Amino acid sequence: MLIAPHNSSVESLICTNLQTVQSQIALAAATAHRTVESITVIAVSKGHAAHSLRAAAACGVRHFGESYVQEALPKMQSLHDLPLTWHFIGRLQANKSRLIAESFDWVHAVDRARIAERLSQQRPHYARPLQVCIQVNIAGEAGKAGVEPTAAVQLALAVQQLPRLRLRGLTCILPADRSADDNRRAFRDLRLLSEQINARAGAGLDTLSMGMSADFREAIGEGATLLRIGTAIFGPRQRSSPE
Repeated sequence: MLIAPHNSSVESLICTNLQTVQSQIALAAATAHRTVESITVIAVSKGHAAHSLRAAAACGVRHFGESYVQEALPKMQSLHDLPLTWHFIGRLQANKSRLIAESFDWVHAVDRARIAERLSQQRPHYARPLQVCIQVNIAGEAGKAGVEPTAAVQLALAVQQLPRLRLRGLTCILPADRSADDNRRAFRDLRLLSEQINARAGAGLDTLSMGMSADFREAIGEGATLLRIGTAIFGPRQRSSPE
């Protein structure tokens, strides 16, 4: 999975960090009686320059997560020679939906039917369907993004009907400073909700996008298939991201 030797200090540091992360993933997967092949790392690269992403790609990373369109597009252009998969993991704004639909492979934060309709309408006809996850406010945080769990089935039914989208699963972002037990319970609730949607809507969901640098071990224990890991790979952000 990792490539050596490393030809720069940045690449060496990122590869070392990745090795640590992969070892922790392997341990958590073994504890949960899962295979590491069932888990994909999305390197959250917002706030990091294109040369750091290229270094991560040289170490084996193929999936990158960005939250701001204005920041992501120049990186995509700079790295167009690499076979990368781009995930939009930020909050969706209607005025940015066309750029997102045209540029990304995955969107992780669909939380209302209207934005899903815009993404479907704006996805180019020549591109493969946009892979999407519904974001659920599984922790019940007031004012936070994400559909309420009780409305998730209805939203899944609506997204399933859109021709240029492929509904893959659910995602959540938990509040900081929670206990591992609280995180595990929330991740379990998201997994059970996914099973409920499959049973009621026949959605065939196969993806749980949950778990970040601080809580990915608990997420793996509850079935996470996509992990969004930034700091543990790249270190602190190099610069502020644009809004």
